Amino acid sequence: MTEPLLECVPNVSEGRDRAIIASLGDAIESAGARVLDVHADVDHNRSVFTFIGTLATAEAAALALCRLAVERLDLRTHRGVHPRIGAVDVIPFVPMRGARMADAVRAAHRIGAMLGRDLQVPVFYYGEAALVPERRELPALRRGQFEGLAAGMRAAGGAPDAGPRSPHPTAGATAIGARGILIAFNAVLDSDALAVARDIARSVRESSGGLSGVRALGVPLASRGRVQVTLNLLNYRLTPIAAVVSAIEAEAARRGVPVLEYELVGCAPDEAFTGVDRTRVRMSPTQLIEVALLGADSTVVPRVASRRA
Repeated sequence: MTEPLLECVPNVSEGRDRAIIASLGDAIESAGARVLDVHADVDHNRSVFTFIGTLATAEAAALALCRLAVERLDLRTHRGVHPRIGAVDVIPFVPMRGARMADAVRAAHRIGAMLGRDLQVPVFYYGEAALVPERRELPALRRGQFEGLAAGMRAAGGAPDAGPRSPHPTAGATAIGARGILIAFNAVLDSDALAVARDIARSVRESSGGLSGVRALGVPLASRGRVQVTLNLLNYRLTPIAAVVSAIEAEAARRGVPVLEYELVGCAPDEAFTGVDRTRVRMSPTQLIEVALLGADSTVVPRVASRRA
């Protein structure tokens, strides 16, 4: 009988130093997990690691990455377009083959306790692992970012769920959660007009009256001379990628701006791309969850997907 698997998708606040990024991937694999994808973005200055392992292995790999990141990264000098509160900004656990959401919640709470105790990094639990309803949604935890973290933690109701009651001086804090499959998906526009990207993001995201289960931000990509609409699809069955692409294309066309390409960050189910022209999506077959699970019991060399690094 095969063991249950957890997917883990830690987001680390470093997207430019190739040596550090590679060493973080090595730390994951040294703990026995299988790295599926590494998306390193120089403009976001952020790397998204996607790996899978058994329950114990996924926890060990997440902790190994955290130890190295806290040791090597310093948020006081970090600059990037993506909101962040920590060197290891967020760690979601996702139940995969044979695992239950309760397994992901337990993993989140165990890693959070160790991160707070051993590394002295404050931890906030979110998603299905949240201890209070106000912390279920990740964007609420990132308000004020690293620079406003100390003030936010001193405010009423701002104390972390685990660890010290003030930010780690260089690593900030970490949000650790449990959730279902989330698809991170970007649209790169043939424009350098940030206002256009922000306007399109506002049109499609749920919080502004757009598509259900869609979060979106407009950000500049200085390294490319372009702008991007960066998206999270919280429920691809409720709002498929095809619907998001259609909305982005319509909004961009209304403003006279072509969409150059789309890119998948991390992994996603094959069925999520039904009705999508895959030739316009920067992705690899190994980013499909079905392919990942077929090789879940084998060892592979991690693939680092550099974004103009």
